[in-house]
Amino acid sequence: MSERSEPTGHPGSGGPGADGADGAREALGALRAEVAKAVVGQDSVVTGLVIALLCRGHVLLEGVPGVAKTLLVRTLSAALSLDFKRVQFTPDLMPGDVTGSLIYDAKTSEFEFRKGPVFTNLLLADEINRTPPKTQAALLEAMEERQVSVDGRPRPLPAPFIVAATQNPVEYEGTYRLPEAQLDRFLLKLTVPLPAREQEITVLERHALGFDPHDLSHVKAVATIADLDAGRAAVGQVHAGPEVLGYIVDIARATRQSPSLQLGVSPRGATALLAGSRAWAWLSGRPYVTPDDVKALARPTLRHRVQLRPEAELEGATADGLIDAILTSVPVPR
Repeated sequence: MSERSEPTGHPGSGGPGADGADGAREALGALRAEVAKAVVGQDSVVTGLVIALLCRGHVLLEGVPGVAKTLLVRTLSAALSLDFKRVQFTPDLMPGDVTGSLIYDAKTSEFEFRKGPVFTNLLLADEINRTPPKTQAALLEAMEERQVSVDGRPRPLPAPFIVAATQNPVEYEGTYRLPEAQLDRFLLKLTVPLPAREQEITVLERHALGFDPHDLSHVKAVATIADLDAGRAAVGQVHAGPEVLGYIVDIARATRQSPSLQLGVSPRGATALLAGSRAWAWLSGRPYVTPDDVKALARPTLRHRVQLRPEAELEGATADGLIDAILTSVPVPR
């Protein structure tokens, strides 16, 4: 089966838009080059993260250790002038370690709320599947409601706020499987691949010349929160015709009817596919969504929302392969 590509094209700088939208598109398009100063060969992952920011969505990054997942998110936050925090998820991590907790102040004889690392713009939840379900549930409220409730009082999170969570696809010892309800809250699941040979040579050359992954002083802020706000407003004006909406629904319904899947895509998944397709269309310089936009976002949007039957897994089927097969079988609107 032929491999379908995820969004890899460089976002265009042309196309119609409201005042400031073209400048925002150009600024967000410049992120690739800026992130490439620190991370080699992960353009499609950068694009996925930008789409998530435009859609106010969260991202699950999956890749083996050592492919620069943490460095990628840190560099993106620097290039966007976003506040960044990282939490290493461990089996003994408590909900209050993420959200914050009430601390007794002996001087005032009152309890004071101390904010946790979730109070940021871009939260890197490293190895999220290593923490128990109770802590995962605490993060779920922050992801869904954009707020933290402590002692019955809701505390809103900064805007923008997105979670970029990482997990290791090959190591399962000491991990807690993410429940479907939490997986469904991630807009995209992006796979971070190993670099090609030439890219890996470039990585070694940089380190031989003294590159320090902990020093990002050479990364410039090429876009701002204002650019994100302008981009979001422009994405909200991107038109999706009835034929495109029907195409998305047909894809979602086909996953529910597939004999190889025991869990198909929910209506939330269909709306996520629409949101991502609109953002990709705008980044590409178009004020309307095409079926090709939907196809480009299908894998990263749907791969974590479907669940294979055990017999299909034994036969070597994969979520990406089944999504490709569904895209081939569903008629494309003309």
